Amino acid sequence: MSEDSRKDPLARVAADVVHSAELISRGKDPAADEPEDTAPCADDAAADETVEDAAPAADAPALRDPADVPAPAALTPGQACCNEMPDEEVLYDLADLFKVFADTTRIKILYALMVEDLNVSDLAEAVGGVSQSAVSHQLRILKQAHLVRFRREGKQVIYALSDDHVYTMLSQGLSHICE
Repeated sequence: MSEDSRKDPLARVAADVVHSAELISRGKDPAADEPEDTAPCADDAAADETVEDAAPAADAPALRDPADVPAPAALTPGQACCNEMPDEEVLYDLADLFKVFADTTRIKILYALMVEDLNVSDLAEAVGGVSQSAVSHQLRILKQAHLVRFRREGKQVIYALSDDHVYTMLSQGLSHICE
């Protein structure tokens, strides 16, 4: 992992999520203290670093505990999760859900929320290069898709991932593209 990615909390989150997803896909417990031999989804420059080298700095914000994220159901190739095709309305809703993931700003917001709950100004800073107005617009879309939730603390509105399914979708997606 490069020096820049050690300072960037989103890069640390991405590395930790990929690592946890790969452990889950191999049937291992991501909460176990046993280090892996290599860093997951490493680029060519960092392919020889170990996970111990890629560990986040002590001052880095802690990820939510991967042990709290349920492992995906194990399906064999060709096996469907249900016996029949879902209704058109359900398929339409599923397609709409995946459309929400088609914007990199929304993905960055979701990754920032994997680390900790944040308000709009902190999210704009974490995402970088995006105005608070643009972050608010993207949060509205994420709320409509039930991917984020919010709570009020005085005058501030604090945003968080709506549930562990969002964490799982992001980690599985990242693991899939890094194969």
